[in-house]
Amino acid sequence: MPDALDTLLNFASALAAGLLIGAERGWQERNSEDGQFAAGIRTFGLSALLGGFAMLLGEHFGVAAWAVAFGGFAALVLASYFGDLLQSGDKGLTSEVAMLITFILGSLAVAGHPPLAAAGAVAVALLLSLKQSLHAILKRLSEAELSGALKLLFISLVLLPALPNQGYGPWQAFNPFVIWWMVVLIASIGFAGYVAIRLVGTRYGLLLTALLGGIVSSTAMTISLARLNRDRHLHALLACGLLATSTLMFPRVLLEVGLINAKLLPQLIWPLATTAALYAAGAFFYYRSASSQLDENAEPPLKNPFELVPALRFGALLLLIVLVLEAARNWFGDAGVYLVALLSGLTDVDAITLSLARSADADLNAQVAVQGIFLAVLSNSLMKGLLIALIGGRQLALRTLPIMAAGLLAGLAVLLLS
Repeated sequence: MPDALDTLLNFASALAAGLLIGAERGWQERNSEDGQFAAGIRTFGLSALLGGFAMLLGEHFGVAAWAVAFGGFAALVLASYFGDLLQSGDKGLTSEVAMLITFILGSLAVAGHPPLAAAGAVAVALLLSLKQSLHAILKRLSEAELSGALKLLFISLVLLPALPNQGYGPWQAFNPFVIWWMVVLIASIGFAGYVAIRLVGTRYGLLLTALLGGIVSSTAMTISLARLNRDRHLHALLACGLLATSTLMFPRVLLEVGLINAKLLPQLIWPLATTAALYAAGAFFYYRSASSQLDENAEPPLKNPFELVPALRFGALLLLIVLVLEAARNWFGDAGVYLVALLSGLTDVDAITLSLARSADADLNAQVAVQGIFLAVLSNSLMKGLLIALIGGRQLALRTLPIMAAGLLAGLAVLLLS
């Protein structure tokens, strides 16, 4: 009796999976004429049950029985497809493929995997229901964006697993897998920010663009915003955007540290959070005092989301910093680490952050790593302040630099007192 009850429950799961997919197909075709309505909720339910009975036959007579049943069902589905094709012209294969998957899901449920069958049915129904949204996204997608997404997937899912996970070279500092994993991490964060901007657009104003752009590159966004300084009535709003995009650097650093070496977060979170809070307060003040915003139809000043050459440059920079950091630490001790952090932060805070977090997980003192990361953040912020003064002019500098200085000094004080 228990076995019979389990079998009945598995068949019920198979039927539920088929009915779910069939309900979605039936809803999509609800406005079709009855004569043109080929497969709906009943057909998909029966297809799932047929897959379940085929699996039951396979358990008793061998896998060949299931294969014959599936082959016959597939031939029937294809015959129906070609019949509709001859009758009504061009026709997609979506429903036919969904029906074959429904047969397989029914087989999975009866084979003793009803949760997997249920999850598969939900995923299939969801994918089918997103037809209009997915087509709309594809229409908005440019060639460069599609190429960037495919390249990011390539370096993440194809190249990364193939790299050896062991140290090479002086002090065993060069680990190909770890170095490239950090490249993938930074590229993924930047790509996510770019996608968010493309989905949201700039219709919500300069602030949101600055925030999302700060995820991609706060330095690049600083330069882009500073170049808009010709419109004097936008100075308050530009100051807001400059402070907001710089604020994003601090949670990004904390995210990177948390992913590489979460043990450093308790010592690092309060200094960076203090600085970020003062930056955010300044951004909010200028946002409230701003009288206008940029054109809502303006394109965000960001480049192509992902390219292999910049990724390779970042990987080379990261490798160089790792080697220089190890050399400075071995030759000059903590002072060498601090010097490398200051110099590296002038150009890229991510690479030195990842390097120090990784080294602290090995043999670098945690306090030295935390102080080095903050020094990199400090030098990077000073570089942004210099860019604002040189590109944005005196008025933007007077609005933003005092707040940035106050935030950095407050964060430094928290770091030294903790």
